[in-house]
Amino acid sequence: MDDLLPRPRLVVVRHGETEWSRAGRHTGRTDLPLTDQGEAVARKLADRLSARTFAEVLTSPLQRARRTAELAGYGDRAVVVPDLAEWDYGDDEGRTTAEIRAQRPDWTIWRDGPAGGERLSQVAARADRVIDRCLAADGDVLVFAHGHLLDVLAARWVGVHPELGRIFYLDPATVSRLGWHHQSRVIEEWNCAC
Repeated sequence: MDDLLPRPRLVVVRHGETEWSRAGRHTGRTDLPLTDQGEAVARKLADRLSARTFAEVLTSPLQRARRTAELAGYGDRAVVVPDLAEWDYGDDEGRTTAEIRAQRPDWTIWRDGPAGGERLSQVAARADRVIDRCLAADGDVLVFAHGHLLDVLAARWVGVHPELGRIFYLDPATVSRLGWHHQSRVIEEWNCAC
């Protein structure tokens, strides 16, 4: 009988482009605005998302996610959730992977983490709290957040180690859907551009 009960799905949106995302720079807590291109593409999200009904709309506190929610037509409904902030990259904030590897060859954020920043286990704990909140909702939940945080959230949604977030990738201003197959949580759609 369980299989017939409706379960909340998560529709997750990575924020639109910023100068640093375009340049491949790790953008954790630096609160950058969207580029003009990022704003234009974020506006197009409205058409993609308008066909669905959401019990809740959640957003990261960072302006690039909040602005994306606003331009997509959900600014008045979006509730700021601190757990949706991007990974705190510490001393690696603003640096590209190539710049980091010049000092630490073979570095990967998934295995080694950022210097002086948040540990993967801390990011995973935040993602788990977001998932718990969404599972308690009375319907589908729309989430506006960031690339690495959403990669970890997807890994935790399907019940695997957060390091497996490395196999996911999100372009700016893309939509993904985390849902169900019978009683198992699955990824129904990933990294879909409008």
